[in-house]
Amino acid sequence: MNLKDLGWNAFFENQSRDEGCQNLTPARVIEELRGLYKLQAANREYLAEIAGRLRYLARDRGDLPAVGDWVGIAAGASEGRAQIEAVFPRRTKLSRKVAGRTSTEQIVAANVDTVFVVSSLNNDLNVRRIERYIAIVWESGARPVVLLNKSDLCVDPTGAAAKVEMVAPGVPVHTMSASQCEGIEIVSSYILRGETGALIGSSGVGKTSIIKALIEHEQRATYSGGPAQLRVQPVRDGDDKGRHTTTSRQMIFLPGGAILIDTPGMREIQLWETKEGLEKAFEDIEQLAVGCKFRDCNHRGEPGCAVECAIQTGQLESGRFENYRKLEAEMNFQKRKSDPEFAQEVKSKWKIIHKAARNKGNRY
Repeated sequence: MNLKDLGWNAFFENQSRDEGCQNLTPARVIEELRGLYKLQAANREYLAEIAGRLRYLARDRGDLPAVGDWVGIAAGASEGRAQIEAVFPRRTKLSRKVAGRTSTEQIVAANVDTVFVVSSLNNDLNVRRIERYIAIVWESGARPVVLLNKSDLCVDPTGAAAKVEMVAPGVPVHTMSASQCEGIEIVSSYILRGETGALIGSSGVGKTSIIKALIEHEQRATYSGGPAQLRVQPVRDGDDKGRHTTTSRQMIFLPGGAILIDTPGMREIQLWETKEGLEKAFEDIEQLAVGCKFRDCNHRGEPGCAVECAIQTGQLESGRFENYRKLEAEMNFQKRKSDPEFAQEVKSKWKIIHKAARNKGNRY
């Protein structure tokens, strides 16, 4: 395997010339284990740990390696072991806030070209959740593609796809059935040899089944190989909720030369500083807001509000706008926690608003 097959390009070549990296061997993180990393270099696979200096200089978890990262390593004394001395700057970064109350970034995958947002066309289809995923993907710098899996379980897959397309402007939306091997070629058309894709979505939507079907599809197209040995789990009969099949993020090399990162199902998906991603995912609302009478319109009853007018006329779905408002509030909450200056600016703004309200009340 050469470096180009791993996704190496001019961007990373330039990073490797920086001071302190010239004597290091480039490798890519293909799986994160407990305290260790599985790496793939041009010559072989390594099991590596982080150098003490790199861990000491890391400001937070985001400065440490993640699946998809390119790192500079020094071979260890033991066969097949190495030490990660540097993490090259990321071209793209798919991240979210970690689950729970802790305000910390979790990098789901790095240096990804295309992210497939997978949802199933059973009772678990949720367009509001899809909106969240799309916002995160746009923020990452990668290209989002929506895959609506299990079309064989849906009475009207075309109608369901149209519903999703309404909340995913500018994003390709495809229906497919991994279990029936229908539409699987769609996935391979988005990632070429040496490119990296990632699959994200809730448990049970069929991410691992898609990879399994894709491997078998490419094996038939390139050579006669055995069946893909990937474990899959059925969803629960009672509520269509999924079971975790993938328990860690891992990189899978497809027979055709492309790379896919499989990720565990996400039960909680919170944004992490996604202003640009939010604006791109809700571009229709941003464009409507340009027509508001006031530049600082909050779309909360102000006269001449183009957004509220669009809701009243049916041009904009109220549920989509409420989700936009909710995601915007989450984003601002995260920014206040991580940016003291912004937090003080918001606090001062509300002091002025409350003071104006009190003065208005005193006049009556």
